[in-house]
Amino acid sequence: MSNPTHIALPAPAKINRMLHITGRRSDGYHQLQTLFQFLDYGDQLTFALRHDGRLTLTPALDQVALEDNLIIRAARLLQTQSGTSLGCDITLKKQLPMGGGLGGGSSDAATALMGLNHLWQLGYSAATLATLGLTLGADIPVFVHGQAAWAEGIGECLTPVELDTPVFLVIHPGCHCATGAVFTHPDLTRDSAPINLAAALKEGGRNDCEAVVRRLYPAVDQAINWLNRFASAHLTGTGACIFAAFTDMTEANAVLAKLPETFSGHRVTGFVAQGTNCSSLLTAMKKLA
Repeated sequence: MSNPTHIALPAPAKINRMLHITGRRSDGYHQLQTLFQFLDYGDQLTFALRHDGRLTLTPALDQVALEDNLIIRAARLLQTQSGTSLGCDITLKKQLPMGGGLGGGSSDAATALMGLNHLWQLGYSAATLATLGLTLGADIPVFVHGQAAWAEGIGECLTPVELDTPVFLVIHPGCHCATGAVFTHPDLTRDSAPINLAAALKEGGRNDCEAVVRRLYPAVDQAINWLNRFASAHLTGTGACIFAAFTDMTEANAVLAKLPETFSGHRVTGFVAQGTNCSSLLTAMKKLA
């Protein structure tokens, strides 16, 4: 196979089917237990090879400096690790909301690691890329591996799982939830009793962040109350997005059509997506192999 010079790859969303916080480490990171599942909806990144070592990213994201963007940070990390003299022009089609709890930034970074590893012909394994990604963010490894997973530790200890794959209606209430503000809030419970994978799969769980997020962000509270009229609503991650499972696209789209324009003065958006146990990124990478 000839060396590629141009590739396009998805950066899928994730949801947390449950999220228990079991403790807090001395370094400030939280010990957690969660079930990660992917959606067939997300961002898309396009990579065009450069031979001068330069990295570009378009378009720029509001309020995010180029060197702070996780895509560029991942690319520079890979350059440093490998010593490559190659670069890349990266184009981002952004669909996932920032601060939405869907893992958009982490997913973009994972796609950058996977895509540039292929484009630059570095030959790193997924395990190596996940280890590199972990230095940038705890959610990046699950996106690199691309399998629905039971996660423990700070989210990096992954056990692949097979979950049911309903259709999900996802609502973004229009506000940006600051992860740091949620995780450092004094009212956040950090003492959930650990459970095992079998119990999580059988009994499910809750999101320990939900009570704090609803208190801090009235739009999230209103969105949960509204969606609970149609199905059981859940917060993903530290928010702001919420989701509910439906049996089919028709039912989910019918509820989406009723979505109010605003919650607590914020413009509301939503989408319907299929839950998946194998991410669209992993599927795309297998086709490139």
